[in-house]
Amino acid sequence: MFAAQTHAARYTLVSVELPGREPVAAGVLLEDPASDRVFVRLRRDWVRFAPEESEVLSALEDELSSQAASVGAARFFVNLEDTLSNTVRVGERRDVIVEDFPRALNRLYRQYVPSEVQGFVTHLPRYSLAVAAGPFLENREVTEENWEEAPPGLRLSKEMFVAGIAGHSMEPLLPDGSLCVFRRGVTGSRQGRLVLVEALAAGGNDRYTVKRYHSEKKQSPDGQWVHERIRLEPLNPEFESWYLDPEEDRYRILAEFVQILD
Repeated sequence: MFAAQTHAARYTLVSVELPGREPVAAGVLLEDPASDRVFVRLRRDWVRFAPEESEVLSALEDELSSQAASVGAARFFVNLEDTLSNTVRVGERRDVIVEDFPRALNRLYRQYVPSEVQGFVTHLPRYSLAVAAGPFLENREVTEENWEEAPPGLRLSKEMFVAGIAGHSMEPLLPDGSLCVFRRGVTGSRQGRLVLVEALAAGGNDRYTVKRYHSEKKQSPDGQWVHERIRLEPLNPEFESWYLDPEEDRYRILAEFVQILD
């Protein structure tokens, strides 16, 4: 297995206190002291949560990110008391060890900021299938388990969903236990894409795996290019590729990998 490099970091929670209401979690600031950088993620449901202040609060994430990039993390946190209003507050910084800063930010956000679900606007359904980044796994019936907030900037559609990775064959890109976004209906060439594959003959239980898709083609006598065989490749060199016979109707490409959540 891969030994991930870790980094010492600090994070603080941002809260919003509106008149006559209790303070609520609004987001997370994650500091990388080594690079003097701050990663910012705030909630996006301001219109429903605070309609009168939504325009100002919606611009707060960009404002904080701009300030941090301009002066650096150390100066940014010193200046926060002078730049924030009485409505927006920040807590004490806490130490944390992270492997990847954007993913750690998303994980902290999901842990501390319970935003309102807006299906396929800010959130995607999470399914209970155990996506196997290794050999096919036994799975329960696929049902909607929860809704997960997608990262800002990701354009959502009803073909997208979230599922968890189980196994080590796609490390280091997709660690065991990570949550990933997939899109149903793989269109165009699949060559080189990471795809979610279903084994159809699974004895009553669905079986899934994530692999990189590679097709080897040959030219038929009539001049058409056809699949000779399909190779499903792991990213971890400790695991072997799988070869599928395109003539056998035993497997189905369900979805393509979009990005990792955490």
